[in-house]
Amino acid sequence: MIKETFYRQPGQWSGRIDGTEEEQLRWHQRIIPVNLLAGPLPALPADGKGIALLGFVSDEGVRRNKGRTGATGGPAALRQACSNFPVHFDSQLLIADAGDIICPGQQLEEAQEILSRAVLAIRKSGYLPVLLGGGHEITYGHARGIYQHLQQQKRREKLGLINIDAHFDLRIPGQEGSSSGTGFWQLAQDARLEGIPFHYLALGIQTNSNTQQLFRIAGDLDVQYIDADAFHLQDRTLLQAALSEFIREVDHIYLTLDLDVFAAAFAPGVSATAYNGIRPDGLFLECYRNILQSGKLAGLDIAELNPLHDIDNRTARLGAAMLFEAVSHTA
Repeated sequence: MIKETFYRQPGQWSGRIDGTEEEQLRWHQRIIPVNLLAGPLPALPADGKGIALLGFVSDEGVRRNKGRTGATGGPAALRQACSNFPVHFDSQLLIADAGDIICPGQQLEEAQEILSRAVLAIRKSGYLPVLLGGGHEITYGHARGIYQHLQQQKRREKLGLINIDAHFDLRIPGQEGSSSGTGFWQLAQDARLEGIPFHYLALGIQTNSNTQQLFRIAGDLDVQYIDADAFHLQDRTLLQAALSEFIREVDHIYLTLDLDVFAAAFAPGVSATAYNGIRPDGLFLECYRNILQSGKLAGLDIAELNPLHDIDNRTARLGAAMLFEAVSHTA
């Protein structure tokens, strides 16, 4: 059950209108607002697919992780940046806006639990959850919902976790509990307790953003990672081979994109900027699209958009472009 105090209904999307013919439509004309408290998502057509957008309005994990707060504005900024996108997806694709899970006060753990329930409900309805962050504490609730869906179906299939990020997010929770940097450590502990494999690939890791302890923990957990230096054309073959092998080894993929993986020139509006992060260029898009087009995507989120520190909506537009790619290449 989703508690009313942790939920905000979707607003109405608006934007430019060029007409009502299919070739003239923009996203705001196709997105269906759905109140999760009032009932389930619309039934999908027999041959249709569905994507459910869901915001996670939280930066409590960022605060606990001593980052720049302000990511609570991320979901609204992403929606606004997506509103006028032209429709380049099949008419059989339904896109629902399921509103926001919010984090009142400092109740992060309960907000994450409710997020898991919402993701589970979305998956059970046959929709692909596409979540809008919010801090990277979104990972734990989102991935747990996908795990729970697989468990309820009594499947022994493998869920692969792909994190495009400058950071491992393998921190051990501190006195305040979980944070934006603990999500994959928590998932690893859950996997150990439940006796299921922990398949985790991190792309874009920065050595100067992770302590020796975090690298040791990654080694102890058999985490696969590719550092940011590999995102150059001379390393394209190695990068693609590692990514393709990981995709082959799993049955489903949870993908999270932390916008702080990108260089600050492209993504100034994040909780922790990276002056030497990767570029959102053709090589990156090739890797990103390979994941989207794998046919294995079970959930996607965009994390760490912080509009308070953005410049000319640069980061919001970058995150929105990644959402456009996701809708275009998974439909």
